[in-house]
Amino acid sequence: MTSLRKMETPQEVTIRSGHLRLDGYLEVPPSPLGIVVFAHGSGSGRVSPRNNFVARYLQQGRVATLLIDLLTPDEADDRRKVFDIDLLADRVLLAKAWLEQDARTKGLGIGYFGASTGAGAALQAAARDPSSIQAVVSRGGRPDLAEAYLPSVAAPTMLIVGGNDEPVIEMNLAAYRLLSCPKRMVIVSGATHLFEEPGTLEQVAEHALLWFQKYFDPRQQTKERPQ
Repeated sequence: MTSLRKMETPQEVTIRSGHLRLDGYLEVPPSPLGIVVFAHGSGSGRVSPRNNFVARYLQQGRVATLLIDLLTPDEADDRRKVFDIDLLADRVLLAKAWLEQDARTKGLGIGYFGASTGAGAALQAAARDPSSIQAVVSRGGRPDLAEAYLPSVAAPTMLIVGGNDEPVIEMNLAAYRLLSCPKRMVIVSGATHLFEEPGTLEQVAEHALLWFQKYFDPRQQTKERPQ
């Protein structure tokens, strides 16, 4: 991976709701354009090296980030919870509500970055509560897991898939057709599902940054029609 300029140590935060406690990392650069909540997939969490790489890239483009564990440690060991998209979407919405109240992020436009199963959760959350949601990006995602919600997604949505990730390409193409919002699908040549090949994750990060900047900053927006 390309080395990125060293950022400040992220702030450790905890989101509480009743007995539930979700730990996360919050990073707010100077004069942020907006903030992105990362919805991790397949039991991954705030320490995901790939999502942390993308988050650092976004931060250098004046986009704040929240990497949050959507599951508690006990829940993460339960494969049923890992694939419970309704539960994961509930947790994404919990993070959104927290950002809307926290003094460091209150008033910022919000975006979602979903990876793998987390993409399904992010898209469901965007459909269920569209307020303040300005953009969504899916990396190697399973948007098909939110199939019933896709026609209701209003936020501009980018689907990024590896060119060698053939089953997931087909799932994303089917999901893309169901989206009626401004949308774009990007296929990264030579990349497999985890974007481990040299330079491929950097391409994901660059596409995501430009998408979020476009919709967080009204000055950069141009009128787009759904494709």
